[in-house]
Amino acid sequence: MSTPYQDRPIPDPVIDAATEPFFEAAKTGVLRLRKCTDCGKPHWYPRPVCPYCMGDTEWVDAAGTGTIYSVSVTRRAGPIPYALAYVTLDEGVTVLTNIVDCDLDTVKIGQKVRVAFKPSQNGTSIPMFAPAS
Repeated sequence: MSTPYQDRPIPDPVIDAATEPFFEAAKTGVLRLRKCTDCGKPHWYPRPVCPYCMGDTEWVDAAGTGTIYSVSVTRRAGPIPYALAYVTLDEGVTVLTNIVDCDLDTVKIGQKVRVAFKPSQNGTSIPMFAPAS
């Protein structure tokens, strides 16, 4: 049984001083991460203190590409099926996200993906991922 992708309503995120740069970049189609200015490691979720060395962090642009580490297609949680996945970005961090714009039955572990921004209910750009090819 093929499960084609359908857009579904996306809740609005909470935007505050700490998350505003992330969502401002998303408006322009850019995925951003925080990277430590001391040890140089990127991390997810974005936070002002490095989880590895407690150093300061800065916003950096991510390539927006990665590989599916784990995926589950949810068919019974609501009227529209969706794919929930962990994607390991090329920068090395793993993010929890949705896989979009594809037949959900073709999504698989190890598949290359690229960032795809979808609007929330109020129009805020939310990064998700779609197959790269």
